[in-house]
Amino acid sequence: MTRVIEILVSPEGQTQLQTRGIAGPSCQEASRFLETALGQVTAEQRTAEYHLPATRAPRLQTGSS
Repeated sequence: MTRVIEILVSPEGQTQLQTRGIAGPSCQEASRFLETALGQVTAEQRTAEYHLPATRAPRLQTGSS
């Protein structure tokens, strides 16, 4: 499965991060650099993938191809 970190920005400027294809708590590690760059985290909701065992370390790709 492709690993994706999706960033949603509302018209008010609020941002929301959502990871897909990253099983286990490593999804938090994968998105931590974005959380740090975007500012204070005000809410967190864990997905079903968070509770799955991690199968391998996350490998991220940035930019478009």
